[in-house]
Amino acid sequence: MSGALKIVRERIVSVKSTQQITKAMKMVSAAKLKRAQDAITQMRPYADRLNKMLVNILSNLEGGINSPLAAERDIQKVAITVVTSSKGLAGAFNTNIIKAAVAKINTDYAEVRANGNLTIICVGKKSYDYFRKEYSDCNIIDDYVDLFSNLDYKNLAKVSQMLMDEFASGNYDRIDVSYSKFKNAALQFAQCVQYLPVENMEGTKEEDEAKGKNFKADYIFEPGKEELLNHLIPSILQTTFQKYVYDTHASEHGARMTAMDNATENAEELMKELKISYNKARQEAITKELAEIVGGAAALGG
Repeated sequence: MSGALKIVRERIVSVKSTQQITKAMKMVSAAKLKRAQDAITQMRPYADRLNKMLVNILSNLEGGINSPLAAERDIQKVAITVVTSSKGLAGAFNTNIIKAAVAKINTDYAEVRANGNLTIICVGKKSYDYFRKEYSDCNIIDDYVDLFSNLDYKNLAKVSQMLMDEFASGNYDRIDVSYSKFKNAALQFAQCVQYLPVENMEGTKEEDEAKGKNFKADYIFEPGKEELLNHLIPSILQTTFQKYVYDTHASEHGARMTAMDNATENAEELMKELKISYNKARQEAITKELAEIVGGAAALGG
């Protein structure tokens, strides 16, 4: 029975050690979440205002936007940018983002993939690890796997500028982004949205539907509308991509904090069960020893 006691005792020590690690990771994620949440919270009003400006300008245009970033083409070549983290231990966070991208591919771009014209741009190591193995028939770009190591505007703008240049040059007819939209520490929503062309940029259509009507702003433009759009659209696209990354960054830490909290609670429950098992085994060992003593005493007395 001493062997069983030793095994249970070792398991208790192991679970306790794991629990200390999960507690520490939860605290670290909580601290990082606060900073990431502040960043996305401060950025959203600016991004929303830029989108509203675009809506108002578009309401005054006739014949659509004359911009290479708004060109509608037959969808023959597609790029999907999948924004995940580079670390795990965040529950289903990365898996959900990847699933959103895969669902989009299977639903809308199966033929594009079959023709060998699907490109997957991986931001974060987890997306690269998955698509490198499961989508080896696609063009996998890993230039931005370490993007989360530096989240300043200039570094993020390099990616958004590359996407705009590739679309404007005709290398891609559609560019989507799969990311996780942050709501709070417990709720994150993985989604795959259209990034280019610009007409259906995230927020524009949804805001119009939420308002229930379209507003036509009567502006006097200086400089002209087209010149203003040529400057405004790239700025909005850069800000929108930055928002995607910041949303995912905050979602990662929220998901990890929740996952580590659940792991800590599960470890506590397992500790209780192991202690009960340990006490039972100990009691059985004591009972056996007493029985042996009594039996030995009886034999001597006999």
